[in-house]
Amino acid sequence: MNDVLDAILQAVQSVDPVLRTVLAGLAIMLETSILVGLVVPGDTVVIVASTAVVNPLVDPVEAIALAIAVVLGALVGESIGFWLGRVFGPRIRASRLGARIGERNWARAERYLARRGGIAVFVSRFLPVLHSLVPLTVGMSPMSYRRFLSWTAPACVLWAALYVGVGSLAAGTYRELSDRIHGAGYVFVAILVAFSVLVLGGKKLLQRLERRHMHEDENAEG
Repeated sequence: MNDVLDAILQAVQSVDPVLRTVLAGLAIMLETSILVGLVVPGDTVVIVASTAVVNPLVDPVEAIALAIAVVLGALVGESIGFWLGRVFGPRIRASRLGARIGERNWARAERYLARRGGIAVFVSRFLPVLHSLVPLTVGMSPMSYRRFLSWTAPACVLWAALYVGVGSLAAGTYRELSDRIHGAGYVFVAILVAFSVLVLGGKKLLQRLERRHMHEDENAEG
C-alpha cells in the first residue's frame, strides 16, 4: 500500500502549489454557486489538495494559504448563488435544472430557512444538497445579503479548517511513518476513514434533528 500511496501523493504534490490552491478554491466556488456540488463534492477536491501540504505544524504557510483560498472560494460561490437566487431564482427553480433538483428539495430548503433563519445558513454548509441550494434559496427570501454573509462566513472558515487540517494531518502522519512502518499506508487510510465516518455521522445527526424540528413545528402549527 505504501508504494501506491507514495505515487498518489507525489502526483498531487507535483502540481504547482499555486495552481493546486487556485483549483481547490475554484472547485468550492463552483460547488456553491452553480450547483456543481450536487454532482462533484467539493470536500473531495479539498481533501486531495490538502494531502500535498508538507509539515503544516512546522511550516503552516501552505496550509493557511489553501484554507484561505477555500474560504474565499466558498464565500464567492455562495455570494454568486445568493445573487443568482435574488435575480433569477424563480426562473432557475422553474427550469429543467430546477426540475431535476426536485421540488421536494426546493421546498425542504425553503422550510428549513423559514424556520431556522441564520442558523439554517450556518448549518447548511455541513449538509449534503442543502449547502448548494440554500444560497439560491436565501437569495429568493427577504434575508439581506449582509445577514447571509455574517452567518455563512464562520461556517466556511470552520469547514475549511476541518478539511484542510485533516487532509494535511493524514498525509503528514503517513510521510513521517512510511520509512519506519511498512503498514503506514493503513494509518493514512484509517485517519481519512475515521474522519469520513464522523462527518457522515454528523450530517446524519443534523438531518435527523432538522426533520424532528420540522415535525415539531408542523405539529405546533396544526
